[in-house]
Amino acid sequence: MFVRAKKVAQRVYLQIVENRWEKGKVRQRVLASLGRLDRLQQSGRLDSLVESAARFSQSLLVISAHRGGKLAALVNRRIGPPLVFERLWKETGCRQVIESVVKGRRFQFSVERAVFLTVLHRLFDPGSDRAAEKWKKAYRMEGTEHLQLHHLYRTMAWLGEELLACEQVAATPFAPRCTKDVIEEHLFGRRRHLFSTLDLVFFDTTSIYFEGQGGESIGQRGKSKDHRPDLPQMIIGVVLDSEGMPICCEMWPGNTTDVKTLIPVVDRLRKRFSIEGICIVADRGMISREVLAELESEERRWEFILGARMRSVKEVNREVLSRAGRYHEVRSPRSKSKDLAPLKVKEVVVEDRRYIVCLNPEQARTDAATREAILESLTKKLKQGDKSLVGNKGYRKYLKSGGGFEIDEQKIAEDARYDGKWVLRTSTELEAAEVALKYKQLWMVEEMMRFIKSILETRPIYHQCDETIRGHVFCSFLALILRKELQDRLEVAGRTLEWSDVVQDLDCLEEMEVEKHGKRFVLRSETQGVAGTVFQAVGVALPPDGATNRIGQ
Repeated sequence: MFVRAKKVAQRVYLQIVENRWEKGKVRQRVLASLGRLDRLQQSGRLDSLVESAARFSQSLLVISAHRGGKLAALVNRRIGPPLVFERLWKETGCRQVIESVVKGRRFQFSVERAVFLTVLHRLFDPGSDRAAEKWKKAYRMEGTEHLQLHHLYRTMAWLGEELLACEQVAATPFAPRCTKDVIEEHLFGRRRHLFSTLDLVFFDTTSIYFEGQGGESIGQRGKSKDHRPDLPQMIIGVVLDSEGMPICCEMWPGNTTDVKTLIPVVDRLRKRFSIEGICIVADRGMISREVLAELESEERRWEFILGARMRSVKEVNREVLSRAGRYHEVRSPRSKSKDLAPLKVKEVVVEDRRYIVCLNPEQARTDAATREAILESLTKKLKQGDKSLVGNKGYRKYLKSGGGFEIDEQKIAEDARYDGKWVLRTSTELEAAEVALKYKQLWMVEEMMRFIKSILETRPIYHQCDETIRGHVFCSFLALILRKELQDRLEVAGRTLEWSDVVQDLDCLEEMEVEKHGKRFVLRSETQGVAGTVFQAVGVALPPDGATNRIGQ
């Protein structure tokens, strides 16, 4: 039965109609005519009729009273983030793996729930463990009601706890094997046969600084990528598979240099994940003569795609970039702003060493224009005297000194050789274009590093023990896994969403507990923005939007 608006001439009439099944067809029968719509609205009789009928529907009565401001909510809880990410937490295997690894330990509280709380907090309102313990009170998360601050501290310490001496076989020279390593290995084992191989992995590092001492040993001073050399720091390395899924994270003292990390990391990958063949993709910060010798040694003979230093390596500077040859177009110039950047490649072989010279014509024009702007400004500064040039690195690289400073045309010509170019060193037999495109995928790691440091606000770190520091950073790694899983599901659904929109719209979904006539009801707020799309992509059914009598009195 339903209300139908029927137009007759210039008038609209409301009718109560029912559907009936007659002789194999649906037929409608008018039960009553309520009158002209305009007159019903003007007289207020329509509102009275609806209100009168609502008295016989308990849920509609509660909803109407709440919307009219006659019922105040007893409890408000946010439900969007827990509903969506609880499903991803289970289906990525995080919940089962943590429960299996912690099995046998007597913590007297749910460690798995403590980890989930910390990870969810890191995704939606990143901050300290103290902040997470307060934050959870505004959300409905099953099993976290009795967690206290000291439970979160103990959980972080367990995640970063060193394993027994007999389990340190696959450790790097810079850090011991910990509980978090076992979790990573189990997580990879769950998805390996269905989704992932390690025939191609991407590796990059970054630094994160501390407020305080930085643990017993992990906080050290080194080259800071955060431009905070005054503070102790740690080095974080992240390894992704060819699909962009995080495999593992590495944590080392802050004075560990990039060139020392590549070989131990790849050795460790093979031992931890039982991988025979592997192709590592990394940037030029990982390269040294010794590293290349190790990679190409008889013992290893791993395949690699590595960025090469164009300016400081003589072979690259003098031979590779000087070789004549025709570039092959991989991607044509953009026709729209959203198109991928243009790309050309050229292969150069020096003895048995294979290089790929890559050129972005668009970037080459930008580099040339930037240099021209600097030279124009430099010419004006020279007329004002030499003292203003001493501390400016941008100016200094184009100057030569004699009796005074003057522009060096040879340096300008040398700098122009690098416009829009980068050089790769590879041991693979892939086509030059494919090598370049594989290397371009390294942006996935760089983007995740930015996500860890800025969106998840992993820095600065306030913990004072090495094990709790490692646990704190590992929760950011688990957050990366959930975010990547959500992105993949949205991509399958044909949607690309801004992370800030996902966070904001999911966080707006609430449930409200109200009381009427001695009974308690739970109401759900309406979905906003992209929240419905996210629920649909993850496969989670929204709770009913009506009043649900969960608690009777």
